[in-house]
Amino acid sequence: MILLQHLVDNTFRRVRSQTANLLTILNLGLGTMAILFVMQGQLGITVALIVVAAVFDRFDGKVARKLNIESEMGKQLDSLCDLISFGLAPALLIYQSTLHSFGVAGSLATVIFIACGAIRLARFNISDHKGYFVGLPITAGGCILTITYLLEGVIEPHVFMFIILTLSVLMISSFSVKKA
Repeated sequence: MILLQHLVDNTFRRVRSQTANLLTILNLGLGTMAILFVMQGQLGITVALIVVAAVFDRFDGKVARKLNIESEMGKQLDSLCDLISFGLAPALLIYQSTLHSFGVAGSLATVIFIACGAIRLARFNISDHKGYFVGLPITAGGCILTITYLLEGVIEPHVFMFIILTLSVLMISSFSVKKA
């Protein structure tokens, strides 16, 4: 009986210690599904998946802090998953919907957004900034870019080019944003 209790306690501790990482992996899964739906031309579903990924991303850090299970691995994992869900997926969404019509310039704008997101995340991971972010967080940039898809047909295509490049610059800029 004591052995069984020990096994249950160990299992509970292991599951509890990975709760935040599980939420992060769900974020990754949703971002990956968003990319797959972009490839299938189902852009509306892509928007929904990215928005739901943002919900999971919002809670993984909160759960880690609440359960006191923050870790360097969790921080790195979160950044890698964020690059997929809020860098790659939104950029491909806007590329597929609008920027492809700009040819090489649209492709470059897409790559620039993803690269600036990667730089932003790498800079965050090596910084000591407690209580604030430097530059626009990739989650915010990716969600803003995703929501602009809803304006397709309402605003001119060149405005999407301006938006993606502006968000790219904002992610690598040096202004401070207080953490919520």
